Amino acid sequence: MNPRRHVSWATGLLLLLLAPGALSATVWVGRFEGEGRPPDPWRIQQLDERIPPTRYTLREWDGVPAVEAQAERSMALLGRPIEVDLAATPHLCWLWRVDAPVANADMTRKAGDDYAARVYLTFDVAPEALGFGTRTKLALARSIYGNQVPDAALNYVWDNRHPIGTLRDNAYTDRARMLVLRSGAEDAGRWVLERRNVAEDFRRAFGDLPAKLSGLALASDTDNTASVARAGFAQFRFVADADECEMSRAGAMHGG
Repeated sequence: MNPRRHVSWATGLLLLLLAPGALSATVWVGRFEGEGRPPDPWRIQQLDERIPPTRYTLREWDGVPAVEAQAERSMALLGRPIEVDLAATPHLCWLWRVDAPVANADMTRKAGDDYAARVYLTFDVAPEALGFGTRTKLALARSIYGNQVPDAALNYVWDNRHPIGTLRDNAYTDRARMLVLRSGAEDAGRWVLERRNVAEDFRRAFGDLPAKLSGLALASDTDNTASVARAGFAQFRFVADADECEMSRAGAMHGG
């Protein structure tokens, strides 16, 4: 083989392997381009229609196409169904920002169960893995709030006071667990990149339950504390390795 041709072939293969998305697929579940209402299949989800819904609009925010959430004594999720193989792409990456945390929130009490920003993952659990008491509680909750009540939910939250890494039950139900990723105002006012191994976080929160990821939602909620908050969310995608979050973000910023 011609040595020059061999070097050229090897260089081309190396560049191909280093290209974003070449080693494994990036599964995009949240691109927010344009203006106005969030695109299908994203939908506003209200658990209690007596509470005003948080407002969600598309905008470009400091050069990032995003969803802006504005909460004023309000609560509603912006969510969508998803089907993602966590065995192949377990890492969820996204950008988010807040103007400020909710000052008088307290995740340990129902009256303080508010967050400037949270990302909400829902899971379907095999019925035989849920005890009779849990199935009864879920049936009762669904009779009141509808089928959007999940078997299990994992919330990544931007809290106001608890240490990063705190994991605890939601103040209303042990079927939703809250994991603090940001706390306080240190990172407020700018975009920050998150990367989480969802499969590992679910096992930490719920053990080895046989479950399937079924939905993704984002929210800014302030109804319990009668507060106001503003947050931004962008570039939700699942990847095989956490390091790919940076590559897929670069591709998104350059139209990839």
